[in-house]
Amino acid sequence: MTELEALPRQVPCGDVAVELRLMTPRDEAAVLAFAQALPEHDLLFLPRNIAEPKVLAAWMREAERGTLTTLLALRQAEVVGTAAIVRDPLSWSPHVGELRVVTAAAMRGRGLGRAMIETGFAIMLQSGVEKIVAHMTADQESAIAVFESLGFTTEGLLRGQVQDRAGRRHDIVVLAHDIAQIMGQMSAFGVASAF
Repeated sequence: MTELEALPRQVPCGDVAVELRLMTPRDEAAVLAFAQALPEHDLLFLPRNIAEPKVLAAWMREAERGTLTTLLALRQAEVVGTAAIVRDPLSWSPHVGELRVVTAAAMRGRGLGRAMIETGFAIMLQSGVEKIVAHMTADQESAIAVFESLGFTTEGLLRGQVQDRAGRRHDIVVLAHDIAQIMGQMSAFGVASAF
C-alpha cells in the first residue's frame, strides 16, 4: 500500500488525534481561515501568501488538477496544518521535490509537524523523487531540528531573502535530503534492498 492509499488516517498529537488527508476544493474556506489565523512570520518562507484568497484559489486549482499534492491536518473540522508537495516535471529539476509544511501554533510541540513531514517524505519517495528540499526562516529552530533529525542538511542561507509587511528582512535556510546519494551509499554497503 502506498502512503497516498493509506490516507486518510489518524495520527496522535499529544492529547488529541488529528486526521491527515488530501486537500480537496471543498476545503478552500477552512484552509483560508487557517492561513489567515497564522502569524505573518509563519508564512514568510512560502513563495506566495496563502492567506490571500486569490493565491489560495490558485493553489486549490492546482490541487484539483493533480499538479500539487497537499495534505491537510484536521482536528475535527478545523484545519491545523498543511503540507504541500511541490514538483515540476517540466522544469530543469524534475528529480527534485519541495516540501512546504505549516502548522497552527496551538499544535506545535505535539508531533504534528513531524507526522506531516514524514508523510510528505514518504509520498515523495514513492513518486521517485531523488532529492527533497525545504525552505524556512532561519529562526524556525524547532522546524529545522525536525528536518535535520530526518536526515536533511543545510545547503544554503539566503540572507535578507524575504521581507515582511513592516519592511524587515529575514534570512531563509535551504535544507535538503539527497535520497539518490543515500540510496547509492546504502547499495554500496549492500543494505538498499532492505528498503
